[in-house]
Amino acid sequence: MGASTIDLKFNLKENFAVETKYQAFYTGGHVQVTHDGDHMFCACGTKVQIVSVETGKVVKTIGTDESSDELTSFVVSNDDKILVTAGRSGLLRQWDWRTGTIMRTWKSIHVGPVACMTFDPTSTLLATGGSDSTIKVWDIIKQYCTHNLRGAQGVFSIVHFHPNISRLQMIGAADDYKIHVWDLNTSRQLAVLEGHCSVVTSLSFTSDGNKMISSGRDKVVLLWDMTSFQSLKTIPVYESVESVILVPEDRRLCQIGVTTDNIFFISAGEKGILQVWNAQSGQLVHKQESCLVASSGANLPEGSLIMQATYNVKLNTISVVTYEHNIVFFRLDDFSLIKQFVGYNDDILDIKFFGAEDTHLAVATNSSNIKVYKLDTFSCQLLKGHMDIVLALDVFPKDPYMMASSSKDNCVRIWKMDSDSGEITCVFSGCGHTHAVGTISCSKLSMKFVVSGSQDTTLKVWNIPTSKHLTNQSNHPETLSALFTEHAHDKDINSVVVAPNDKLIATGSQDKTAKIWNLSGLSLLGVLRGHRRGVWCVVFSPVDQVLATSSADGTIKIWSLTDFTCVMTFEGHDSSVLKVTFLSRGMQLLSSSSDGNVKLWTIKVNECVKTLDEHTDKVWALTASSNEAFIATGGADSNIILWKDVTEQDKEEARKKEESLILQEQKLTNLIQQKKWTKALSLAITLEQPFRALNIVKEILTETRGREDLENVISQMREDQLGVLLRFSVTWNTNSKHCGAAQTVISVILKSYSAEELLEFPEMKENVQSLLPYTERHFQRMNRLFQQATFLDYMWQCMKLGEEKSSLSTVATRNGSEDNTNLPEEGFVIDHLKSSVVPELNEDEDDSEETEDEKQIENIKPLSFSKQGSQKEPIKKFSKAKPINGNNFSQKHYSGKKANNLKRKASVKSCQLKAKSQVKKRVNKKSSYSKFKT
Repeated sequence: MGASTIDLKFNLKENFAVETKYQAFYTGGHVQVTHDGDHMFCACGTKVQIVSVETGKVVKTIGTDESSDELTSFVVSNDDKILVTAGRSGLLRQWDWRTGTIMRTWKSIHVGPVACMTFDPTSTLLATGGSDSTIKVWDIIKQYCTHNLRGAQGVFSIVHFHPNISRLQMIGAADDYKIHVWDLNTSRQLAVLEGHCSVVTSLSFTSDGNKMISSGRDKVVLLWDMTSFQSLKTIPVYESVESVILVPEDRRLCQIGVTTDNIFFISAGEKGILQVWNAQSGQLVHKQESCLVASSGANLPEGSLIMQATYNVKLNTISVVTYEHNIVFFRLDDFSLIKQFVGYNDDILDIKFFGAEDTHLAVATNSSNIKVYKLDTFSCQLLKGHMDIVLALDVFPKDPYMMASSSKDNCVRIWKMDSDSGEITCVFSGCGHTHAVGTISCSKLSMKFVVSGSQDTTLKVWNIPTSKHLTNQSNHPETLSALFTEHAHDKDINSVVVAPNDKLIATGSQDKTAKIWNLSGLSLLGVLRGHRRGVWCVVFSPVDQVLATSSADGTIKIWSLTDFTCVMTFEGHDSSVLKVTFLSRGMQLLSSSSDGNVKLWTIKVNECVKTLDEHTDKVWALTASSNEAFIATGGADSNIILWKDVTEQDKEEARKKEESLILQEQKLTNLIQQKKWTKALSLAITLEQPFRALNIVKEILTETRGREDLENVISQMREDQLGVLLRFSVTWNTNSKHCGAAQTVISVILKSYSAEELLEFPEMKENVQSLLPYTERHFQRMNRLFQQATFLDYMWQCMKLGEEKSSLSTVATRNGSEDNTNLPEEGFVIDHLKSSVVPELNEDEDDSEETEDEKQIENIKPLSFSKQGSQKEPIKKFSKAKPINGNNFSQKHYSGKKANNLKRKASVKSCQLKAKSQVKKRVNKKSSYSKFKT
C-alpha cells in the first residue's frame, strides 16, 4: 500500500510547458512564396509573418503588434534577400528579413498609402504604385527615386516590370480599367491598353516577353502582343478572375490537358477551382474536379473564393489563398492537394486529439469546416459536410479513427479516417434537433452510440449501425436514428458526457444544475444543485464514482454519485470556468476559464499546483492526449497551444542543479580555506549568495593588509560581477552589524571607477537610491556614538584628576598628623592646584577691594573623593607651607593683628593673583586636549 501511494504521488503532474504554439499568421492581403520554396511571407495586421513551408510554423516576425503603422503592401526581392514593407503612414522600410533588422527607412513621396509594389528581375529597382495615381521607381542600391510615372487615374491595383530587362518598360493598371505602359528611358507613356471593363487583377508574361495575359473582374481574359501593344484574343472565362498563371511552355501536362505548344493559362477566381484554358483557341481544357476551397454551406461570401494564386517553379506547385485565410498548395501536374495551412482560425470552440497515437488534432472554429491538423507538419485537412458553424467534437476511445461532431445546423455527423491515406470522410449524419447542437459525447467502451445535447433543452441518444457500414465509401453518408429523446433541462444544455462504464450520462445546463441519467431509457437518477450560475462542463472521473462540474460562478465542484452531494469545491478562477478534465488517474483536475488561464489542481489537498497563462482570451477548448503527456488548448485569441508535461524534466533539472550547487559549495569552501579571495568572491556572486560573499569580505578585512587586498580583489572583477556586488552591499547596508563591510566595498568601488563608468553598471541608479537612506542613518548613529565616547573620555579625565587631588589631600592629612609643628595656623588655606599657602581673611575684615576674578579663584575648591566616590568637605589644612615673600610667619607674628593688617592683606592679594594665573593655564590646557579629542 505504501509503495502504491508513493508511485501515484510520483506520477502527479506539476508543470506543463509550451511545446508548439500555432497562432494566426495571415489575416488578409498579400502572400508571397520565396523562389527557393522554403519560406512564405504573409501579411498579418502590422506585421509580416515568415512561415516555414515545410513545418507550417512561424519562424520570424517582421514588425511588432505595438506599431500603429498598418501594413498596406510588401514585396520580397527576386533574389530572396530584401524585404520592403509599406505602411499607411507612407513610410517604406527595407529589411534584412533573415536577421529581422531594418536596413533603411524613407518616405514614399506618394500622396497617400502605397497599394502595390514589385522588384525588377535584377532586384535593384523597386516600383511602388500609390493611391495618388502615380508610380515611383526607386534605386535600392543608390537609394534615390529614379522615375515618377503619371498618366493613370485611380489607385493602382498592379505594377510590373517587363521581364526583358533590355526593354526597360513599366506596366501598371489602376482603377481606370486600363493597362499603361511606360518607357523608363524617357519616362514617357508608350501605350494604353484598353479592353477590360473592370479592375485589372493580374498580369502574366510569356518567357520571351512578347505576349502578355491580363485578367479582371469582368470575367474575361485578354491576350496582348507587347510589341505592337494590340489585343490578340479575348477569352470569356465566366467568372471573376483574381489570378492567371501561364503554364511553362516546355511542359507537357497531359493530366490537365496541356498537350501542344500553344499558350495555356490557369485561372483562379470566384468559383474556387482551378481551370486550364487554351489561349489561342479560348477553350477550357481542364477543370479541377472538387472545390476544395469552397464552403459547403449556403452562406457564401460575396466575391471570389480564391483571392490569389501563384506558381513556384522550384516546388512545382500552385499556392492558392482563399477567402477563409487558408493557403493551399496544389501540384501543377494534376492539381492534387499537397498541403494546406490555416492562416487565421478565429474563435476556437473545441479541440480533440485524433488518430492512432494522437498524430492529428481536430479543431472546431467559427466555420462550417472541421480543421484536422497533422501535428508534425501542421498541414491542415478541411472536413466539409456541416452547413453551419461546428460547435463540439468528440473521439471514440475504442476507435481513435472515428470522430463525432455537432453543429448549428441542428445535426450530428460521424467521421472516419483512413489509416493508410489519412483521408477523412463523413460516414453518418443525423438530424432531429430543432436548435443548435452545442455538445456531443461518444461511447467509451464501444462504437454503438453517441449522445447529443441541444439548445432546444433535449437530450438524444443516437444509434450507430454495425461496423460493416463503416466501409461505406459513397459521397452520401448514411442517416442516424435517435434511440431516445428526453426533455432534460429548462435551459440550454451546455455539456453532456458518457460514464466510463457506458451506463450513466451526465448533463450540465444554463439552469444552474447538473443531472445524472441512466443510459437505458434516459431515466433521471439525481439532480446536482449548488452552483450559483450556469454549468459549462461536466466530466466523470475515470476511477472514482464522482463527477466534476465547472460553472460560470468561477468554481469547480466534485459530486458523489452515491448520494449526489457535493464533496469538494475548488475556488481560484476569477471568472467562468469553461472546461474541466481529470488527469493522473482521477487524482488531479485541469481547468480553463474565460480569463485565459489554465489551472492544474491536486484533488487531495484542494490546491492549485500550476497556472498556465499563455492565452490572452477565453479558453473554450481543452483536451488531453491518451497518455496525458500532452494537452491542447484553444480559445478566442485564435491560438492553438500544445503543452507538454515537463514534470520529470523539471525534477531531473532540479536534481542536477542541486548536485551542481553542492559541488560549487564545496569548491567555495575550499577557496575560502586557501584564501583565494578573488575566485571565492566571484563564485559566491555567481551562486547568488550574499551572506557568503559578506563573510568573505569580512575575512579579507581581518587580514593585515585587508583594505589593499579588497581593492585588489575588486579590481579583478567584471562589471556584471561588480553590479551584483553592489546589489549585495545594498542588502548588507540595511543591517547595522554589516554596514562596515558594506561601506568599505562601496568606498572601494566608488574610488576605483569614474562617474561615467559607474553609470554603466547594471541597476546603478536603483542601488544608489537604496543606499542613501540607510547610509545617512548609519552616519547619524556614528555621530551620536562619537559624541558619547568623547563625553565619556572627558568624564574619565575628570575622575582621574579628582583621584590625583584626593591622593594629594590624603598625603597632606597623613603628614599633618605626624608633625603638627609644621602645620600653619587656621588662618591659611591651600590652593591644591599649585600647593601655595594663602592666608585666609577673617569674615569681619574688609574685602571690598576684591575683584570678580579674585572671587572666582577663591571659589575653586577641589573636592576629595573616597573609594566609594562619596564627596567630602573641602580640605583646609595642609601638610607643608612655604614662606611667602621670603618671610617665615609663625603664630607669634599674628598676636598683634591690627599692627600688621595692611601687610598681611597685601600678601594675600599677591598670592591670590598668582594662584589665578596658574589655574587659568591648566584650564586652557584641558580645553585644548578636549578639542583635539573631538
